[in-house]
Amino acid sequence: MIPLLQTLLLLTPGLLGITGASECGTPLVSSRIMGGQDSQEGRWPWQVSLRRNGQNFCGGTLISNLWVVSAAHCFPDPSTASSVTAFFGSHKIDQPDDNEVPIAVKSVYNNPDYHKEGDSGDISLIELVKEVTYTNYILPVCLPDSTVTFPRGLKCWVTGWGNIMSASSLPSPKTLQEVAVPLIGATECDGYYQTPTSAGTSTLRVHNDMICAGYLNGGKDSCQGDSGGPLVCSTGHQWFLVGVVSFGEGCGEPYRPGVYTLLPVYSDWIVSNVHNASVNVKSATFSGPIISLDNTAPATSSIDNTAPAIIASTLHISWITILLLCL
Repeated sequence: MIPLLQTLLLLTPGLLGITGASECGTPLVSSRIMGGQDSQEGRWPWQVSLRRNGQNFCGGTLISNLWVVSAAHCFPDPSTASSVTAFFGSHKIDQPDDNEVPIAVKSVYNNPDYHKEGDSGDISLIELVKEVTYTNYILPVCLPDSTVTFPRGLKCWVTGWGNIMSASSLPSPKTLQEVAVPLIGATECDGYYQTPTSAGTSTLRVHNDMICAGYLNGGKDSCQGDSGGPLVCSTGHQWFLVGVVSFGEGCGEPYRPGVYTLLPVYSDWIVSNVHNASVNVKSATFSGPIISLDNTAPATSSIDNTAPAIIASTLHISWITILLLCL
């Protein structure tokens, strides 16, 4: 009977849905209430808070145990990198808990194509002074390889601690915010930016190394303070970094969706500069869910189970206990 029990014990992690803490793009928490704004702790374990003098000024995304991706415009002077601290596992900035880990930044490498707002190449690589230890609340995201494409209207998520409106800071305790937005290709998005609105015609252009996300009538968007943070989409129970928060015109304005640096364009650049990043670069196919670019329909609350659950039920725990006692 002992071999049989040992076999059952080996199978138990699968019964619990545990997939291994080191696998990219696979968070612990597997469900959320749609339509809510506060995220659940551990839902976005790759989210990074970049702080200077204790203040969050940009977001970032963990791509390996030593490197973070952010936006080049967050670091107009990369030589000041040593004044920045990266916080991992953060959830409520004003109420930190034991899951939060601060690590100083060693250096920042901006993409050489970036010079000013609206330029291509708004992406930077941040090297830490030491490796971060992966936990249930600190894990890297997967990176799409250069061949990956994304369909119009693909439902993705943007997260951050930025403003909730153009002139309204996130109130205390400053809980990490999340919002679902549909993807919009660069050419279509550029057309919207050239569409006159009450604020006039935009002078910003959306280039081919960018992607947009948002609704035509506005209302849901990234905002100031979210810069450099992640736009992620899921497929096959894994989450991929699709974009880096780059720029926009206002926050949630009609015909002005948020603009993001498109990751597949820069995956080779990342790998060439980060020797251990290639392990998390993957090919993937994205086909849905597809949502409308019109958000005027009433929202309905539902549970989204796009990532594997690892929350053990009482039955599973009892099963493990019985097996251990039999041994």
